[in-house]
Amino acid sequence: MKKKKQINFKTILIGILVILVICLGFCVKDIISVLNSGTKQVEILSNIEGYGYTLNENDSEYFKEKFMLLKDELKKDKIDEENYASLISELFVIDFFSLDSSINKNDVGGIQFVYKDYQEDFVKYAKEGIYKYVENNIYKDRKQELPLVKNTEIKSINEQSVTFKNDVKDDKAYVVKVIIEYEKDLEYPKEVELTIIHSNDKLEIAKMN
Repeated sequence: MKKKKQINFKTILIGILVILVICLGFCVKDIISVLNSGTKQVEILSNIEGYGYTLNENDSEYFKEKFMLLKDELKKDKIDEENYASLISELFVIDFFSLDSSINKNDVGGIQFVYKDYQEDFVKYAKEGIYKYVENNIYKDRKQELPLVKNTEIKSINEQSVTFKNDVKDDKAYVVKVIIEYEKDLEYPKEVELTIIHSNDKLEIAKMN
């Protein structure tokens, strides 16, 4: 009878230990998940009401400069739409290619300027491509050398009719070519072509070549 009680007691102890190990494993997994997702709260410095555009503390000084130009343009009673298209093209390029400003590979830049129905595919494309090897920088201790856009220039901007999947069509879309200059040449793209479409009262990027 004594032997049976001892065996049961050992079994209970083993069971408790197994549960503790499993719980600890989940805790560690959650911590790693938080670190990888880059969910650290970032301070919003400015926003543009009615458009959903935001400026945060991690954005580069050059991005901040262009953002305030966009804010001024969108406050006007009569908006210069071509200038609007040019500014979001530059802001997108600055944010997307300034990988040094990203917290980690999941912190994809430029999303707020992308056509809402294409954002999910855009993020997936970015994570599998240019952002794939961006190291974590939540604690500001990253040693990895990454690009930072220091200047952009509109090479050309033209109106044309475009049609995309899901019956997305715009007879007066903007096709914008942007030249990119970096703080240091790390062999990232130096020119991109963006297609910008009308989406309700906003202009949104629907394609990047």
